[in-house]
Order: sequence, then C-alpha cells, then structure tokens
Amino acid sequence: MKNRKMMHAYSNAEQSAVVEADDPHALVAVMYDELLRSMRIFCENIEKKQETLELRYRHFSRSLAVIYALEKSLDFERGGEIAENLFRLYEYAREKLIEASKTEDPIQVIVSIKSLEDIREAWRSTSKLVDK
Repeated sequence: MKNRKMMHAYSNAEQSAVVEADDPHALVAVMYDELLRSMRIFCENIEKKQETLELRYRHFSRSLAVIYALEKSLDFERGGEIAENLFRLYEYAREKLIEASKTEDPIQVIVSIKSLEDIREAWRSTSKLVDK
C-alpha cells in the first residue's frame, strides 16, 4: 500500500511538471496515460458491486472527460486524415465505454484500450523525435 501511494505521488508530480512546462506533446501523452489508466480501472470494476460502484463511475466519467479533451485538441485543418481517424477512434472508445456501463461487458472497452495503447506508443515515439 505504501508503494502505491509513493507511485501515485510521483505520477502526480510528473503530470504537474508536464502541465507547467507548456509542452503540448507531453500534455497529450499525459492525457493518454490518464485515459488508459481510467479505462482499465473502469473495466476492473465493471460489475455492479456496491463497494466499487463509486470507483467505477468516477473512472467512467474521467475517461469520458479525457476523450472529450483529446477530441477537442484535434486540428482537422492541419491534421487531415490522421485527425479524422483519431476522432473516430475516440468516438469508438466513448461509445464502448457507454455500452459497457449499461451491459457490464468490458470486452469492447478492452479492445479500444489496446488501440489507444498503440496510438499512445506512436505518440511517444513522435514526441521523442520532436524533442530532438
């Protein structure tokens, strides 16, 4: 338990540093990390057990908020087809989250997590190239 608290504090400090640095690439990377984390927690708590209901809905809401922020950050004029494809992926993830909250079946959310992980890794690689 102590290690978890230390890792959480470190993660929060790292995220705060990124936001303060005013680096849009790093900020998007943090948003992806937060989205993936929240979606995983949502899936882990998908069953309607009273003791996990609040945790489930908190991460459901957080996931939807991050998806919205990612959608709003897209530049369709300069991003063209890539921005359109990302928008479709974000919409797919949003739809599957909503569906899973109703059906308690996380399978499609897990599929969208995998797709988002792939995009996150590509973004991380691109960010490293931009930094050089």
